[in-house]
Formats: sequence, C-alpha cells, structure tokens
Amino acid sequence: MKKDITILLILIVAFFVACSPSKKKNKVRDMPQIQQSDTLVVGSIYGSSSYFVFKGEEMGFDYELIRRFADDHGLKLKVVLVNSVPELITLLEKHAIDVVASRLAITNERKQQFLFTNNEYINMQVLVQRSSRNEVNDVVQLIGKEIFVNEKTKYEERLRNLNAELGGGITITTVPDSLTVDNLIEMVSLGQIDYTVAENDIAMLNKTYFRNLDCKLPLSFNQRSAWAVSKEAPQLQQAINTWFDSKIKRAYYNSLYNKYFVQAKYFGDCNIKIPKNALSPYDELFRRYAERIDWDWYLLAAVAFEESRFDTYAESWVGARGLMQLMPRTYTSLGLNDSTVVIPEPNIEAATRYINMLNNYFADIADKNERIKFILASYNAGHSHIFDAMALAKKYGKNPDVWFGNVEEYLLLKSHREYYTDPVVRSGYFRGTQTSRYVVDVLRTYEKFKERKTIN
Repeated sequence: MKKDITILLILIVAFFVACSPSKKKNKVRDMPQIQQSDTLVVGSIYGSSSYFVFKGEEMGFDYELIRRFADDHGLKLKVVLVNSVPELITLLEKHAIDVVASRLAITNERKQQFLFTNNEYINMQVLVQRSSRNEVNDVVQLIGKEIFVNEKTKYEERLRNLNAELGGGITITTVPDSLTVDNLIEMVSLGQIDYTVAENDIAMLNKTYFRNLDCKLPLSFNQRSAWAVSKEAPQLQQAINTWFDSKIKRAYYNSLYNKYFVQAKYFGDCNIKIPKNALSPYDELFRRYAERIDWDWYLLAAVAFEESRFDTYAESWVGARGLMQLMPRTYTSLGLNDSTVVIPEPNIEAATRYINMLNNYFADIADKNERIKFILASYNAGHSHIFDAMALAKKYGKNPDVWFGNVEEYLLLKSHREYYTDPVVRSGYFRGTQTSRYVVDVLRTYEKFKERKTIN
C-alpha cells in the first residue's frame, strides 16, 4: 500500500514539474533560424544616437543601420526597447533578442560572453563645457572645478582615476541614472552646470543641437564599442560583418553619420530675397490658405519662417522638406511627392490640411490661443509626444490643457528616464528642448510680423 502511495506521489510531482513554466533560456537563433522566421529581433536603448521617435518616425543612428541591414536581408525588424545597458545584456544572455544594436563597450569580460561585430566605434571621453574665453584646455585646470556625471559609470570611474593622477582637487558630483548623459549636456548648454563628461561622438551630436558647447578636451584614451550577438550565433555575426564590409558602402555610412553627428539641427539666417513691403515672397498664399484653418495669416507665415526661412528647397536633417518642412510620410499621405513638395502652393496647402488634422486632435482645448500652442508643438515634435506630456501633466497635478508651465514642463522632462518610462507614456524618450523653443520662437516671430503689419 505504502509503495503504491509513493509511486502515486512521484507521478503527481512529475506531472506538475512537466506542466510548470520552464525557467530555461530561450533557444538561441543564428542566421538560418532568423531567416526562416522572417524577423530579426533587436535590442536597443532609448537615446539620441540609438533610438527615438520624432514626428512619428522611428529614428536613431544605430536604429537606421540595423533597419537597413534587415531590409537588405528581406527581414522584418522587431525592436525591443529597454532603459539601461545591463537590461540589454540580460536580454542577450537569455536569447530574448538576436542582436544588441546599440554601442556596447568591448571589454575582456564581455568578449568571453558575446561575439562583437566589426562595426567598431572608436571613442574617447571628453570634457563638455560652454564655449567661452575661460574654457578649460588642459586637464590640470580641472583642479577646483565641479564636474557632474552619472554615478557608477565609466565616466565617474575615469574622473576618479584622473583626480588621483592629479593629486586631488576635482569635485566629482554624481547624479542618478534618471538623468542621462544627454540631460547633463543640455544642462551645461543652459548654464545650469558648468561641466560634464561624455563620449566624443555623443558630445558632437549634442553640439548639433546646442551651438554654444565645447567638447575638444580629451579625458581618456580611445575606447572601443560595437554591436553584439550571442556566442552561439557566429553566422549572424558574419552576416553583419559581411554587410558592413560590402553592402552598406562607405557613402551610406558617412551620410548617416553626418546626419546625426555633424549636421546642425537648425536653419541659419534667411537668405531669401523679400519683396518690398512684404513679409515673404508667398504672402498671398499664406493669406489664402490661412483662411481655411481660421488662422491669422501672419501666424502661418511665422511657422514657415521658423521651419525653412522661406526656402522652398530647404531639407532638414530628418528629411522634412519645403517651405513648411513636411516629413516624407506626412506629405505622401497628403498627396504630394518628392517633386511637388518643393512647390510653394502645394506645400502650403498640404501643411494647412495637416494643421487642421492637429486642430482636431486637440479640439477639447476650448481656448483657441492655447490650442494653437499645442498644435505648434505637435507640428514640430509629432502629436504622440504631446499626448504623453499631457498625460504626465494630468498625472502630476498640472493642467493638461495649458501649455506654458504645465504641459511644456513635462515635455521637457520626457528626456529623463523617470518620466519617459512612466506607465502613462507611450512614445518613450524625447528631447523636448527644441520643441519648447520652437513654440516660443514661432509666437515671437508672429508678434514681430504683426508689428510690421501696423508699420506698413
């Protein structure tokens, strides 16, 4: 009898073990399995160089590269986004992703864990400061200075080593990782702090947004980073290496690098000849089409000025084109193509239809003047980020129908990890400084244009 009970208990235990969820890793996928599944699963991290969404478009230097690789191999792309490098490493260890398409520092320990691709990035850490006559141009001058960096990072480690080499005197202030490197660089530009440390290309990328930055002083030797795949996926590593060596071509890589790390993210002065007693060569078109959306035509002209400086052939770093700087996906959905988007009237007409769509998105904001600010912000950033900022404002007790001091505040906070990972946020990381400035600049230009009206 006891023997029968024992056998029964063993069978019951075996049944529940068989039915319980497996704690094993996912099965590793090499290139043949990936091609068979038709989908490449990529791990990435929110950031200005890796992945972000702007005007409804997925962007990022690493994202565009891996998307091109997937396209060239007839694969769909599935992006798994996380908030930190340790999370990326965990995903790769568990084979939950096929490749880390984000810059992973190459260390001896990681070389034992993973295979790195040959698209190596050679970088050094640099001091980020504001351009001035009193710039620090020698590491000895850092003695007595306060430098802000993220805690428990390679930046903090390098600063502490440098401080020891100099015999002390550098004040190293660490901040939590809820503030990103991009946040700290922006704080330097705005004068909120004087110094931080970043990798050279990240510093250069931020300089394309903030022209008052200086990032010439190196603080470290060259450091290597690259994408990574599982040790058990050598064919995937080889496919990526072969693609970088032949398919991608140097011209495409250089063009993409220029787009993110070199090209300024703003237009300069207006070089278009303006007729006498006119605001632009297109005043009549602004008058005609502003009526259709119940806008003052001076406001529509102000948008065009801030978007393109009235240059019909202007093209921004993200590919927006024409007088009103319409994105490719937007202008094609509105019936334009690469030829017609640079023609003034079709461009303005399509832009007013797009503005009307944005007006409908924010129809619940009763105050028209307030609603215009939300429309302007959405025109610049894409409405999804503005919806996120409204949701954050509501959650934290601010007015979701008021821009300045309310929704604008939370749009600016969407570059902070604490906020872009909030459950109410759907579109992730966003650098809001440019959009915040854009709304102010358009409204200021609008007022200037109205003043010229009274003079004329």
